[in-house]
Amino acid sequence: MDAIDRKILTALQENANIAVADLAREVGLSPTPCWKRVQKLEKSGVITGRVALVDPQKIGLGLTVFVSVETDDHSQAWLARFAQAVSSMPEVMDVYRMAGDVDYLLRVVVPDTAAYDGFYQRLIAAAPLKKVTSRFAMERIKATSAYRIPEPPPRS
Repeated sequence: MDAIDRKILTALQENANIAVADLAREVGLSPTPCWKRVQKLEKSGVITGRVALVDPQKIGLGLTVFVSVETDDHSQAWLARFAQAVSSMPEVMDVYRMAGDVDYLLRVVVPDTAAYDGFYQRLIAAAPLKKVTSRFAMERIKATSAYRIPEPPPRS
């Protein structure tokens, strides 16, 4: 990945709907080579998709809950069961396997506490869990889906 690819990725993260001609002008290429680079980034899996970002508040999803999960069972069978369960729950936006005192961390988005309670009941029924801790977000200070594209390491 070179400097132009990094510029393309930065621009597309700001606006995935940018016209190829505008993107090409922004990164200093003509449209055809720019479009070929975008296609190459997609084919290689660097660009995994293009989406519309939605304000959860404006669609009635006003409550974000960070759920930490601890388990005594660390087998592949348990993980497969847990992963399948949480992957099928539309309220779960992110799931991370963690290092440290928590085994898994989930970001859950729901309309309200009653909806969260319904989610919680389904979660604890899905797989044996040792401990579930819920932390309710009071305010979202920053939210972004754009990664800072790092410069390559200097050559020696």
